[in-house]
Amino acid sequence: MKTYRVAILGCRGRGTAGGRAYRAHPRTEVVGLCDLIPERLETLGDLLGVSERFSDFNQMIEETQPDIVTVPTGTEFHYPLCMGVLDYEGVHIDVEKPICVDLSQADQLLEKAGKKGAKIAVHHQGRSGTCLKAVVKAFQDGKIGQLRHIEASGKGYYGGYGLMNIGTHTINAMLALTGHCRRVSASLLTNGQPVTPKDVVPSPSGMGIIAGEHITATLEFDRNVTATITQHRFPTVDSTAHGFVAYGTEGRLLWHNRAAWWLPVPHFLPGSEGTEWKALEQDIPDHFDSGNGASLDDYLYADDYVFALDEDCAHPCSGEEGRHVLEVLMAIFESGAYQKPVVLPQKERDHPLLRWRKEAGLGDPIEMPRPVGEWLAAEGKRLGWEPEAAEHKDLMD
Repeated sequence: MKTYRVAILGCRGRGTAGGRAYRAHPRTEVVGLCDLIPERLETLGDLLGVSERFSDFNQMIEETQPDIVTVPTGTEFHYPLCMGVLDYEGVHIDVEKPICVDLSQADQLLEKAGKKGAKIAVHHQGRSGTCLKAVVKAFQDGKIGQLRHIEASGKGYYGGYGLMNIGTHTINAMLALTGHCRRVSASLLTNGQPVTPKDVVPSPSGMGIIAGEHITATLEFDRNVTATITQHRFPTVDSTAHGFVAYGTEGRLLWHNRAAWWLPVPHFLPGSEGTEWKALEQDIPDHFDSGNGASLDDYLYADDYVFALDEDCAHPCSGEEGRHVLEVLMAIFESGAYQKPVVLPQKERDHPLLRWRKEAGLGDPIEMPRPVGEWLAAEGKRLGWEPEAAEHKDLMD
């Protein structure tokens, strides 16, 4: 059986997580690392035992001949780096979520990948995780009857930033139960009022253009299935808030990246007989070693990639699936801006918030700091928040 060679382009937190997973998997080998900051290269290289370290990704690809290049960088760099990687024959891409900052970039990236015969997977590791797989199995086994609605929320980040950061995971996980979304309606509020074109700003951490401190969106799918997703800014980040509850005609399912539960009745009455949530059994493969330093979800994401390459099929988190997630995100922004439903896929593929500003006679958004804490302080100053509100600290996923 082939061992797939992996090169990592970006050695920060997500590069480290992916590197641990690819090192741990018996069918993948990390053969090269690339970063512009020597200290990061040394730290991750020493951790993974990888001697081939580069500051130029072209040199890394040419000298290490990888089968997979991972791109765990800021979203703003995904498009140029992935397009550069695709200049090489026989190289597949594992790119951090979201796939790009807008649909025009995603379209061009997938078009080039298709011409090159390259597989792109977007790193929504929760989709490969045992928790979601347990929820999907329970759903397929009929434990909740017919799916009616899904209710999802984020961690309490600033709404637009949370949507691009955590909402990508949530929506991708939903798709495992619902299939693709066909229409979106959304409300975007900042300081308790509907957003205006002046509220369109660059996201923290280079995740593109955003708007909305509090975002509430309704998604419509086939078979009369709907979903509600909220990305509301909390006073403090709450990682336990991230996940969804799926409502069926005969029960409910709860997904969190660290939990999977089943309620065997459709209507929950606390304390009533037979209405207790039950933990779902999770299937952890024998070849996963909990002492190897890799997270289980990242390891299983790598395992899904090995299977996709072995069988010449799409990864569950394929580029096409990642683009559809981005379509939903852009539709949420578009619907909130124009205050009308948006049908998917969108005909116009530019960023809807930049289009909205241009139609209002405004130029490019104001510059904002990239680090989250500094960004929040700048946004708080722009909006006149109380000092304690502006000191709220978000954390990257």
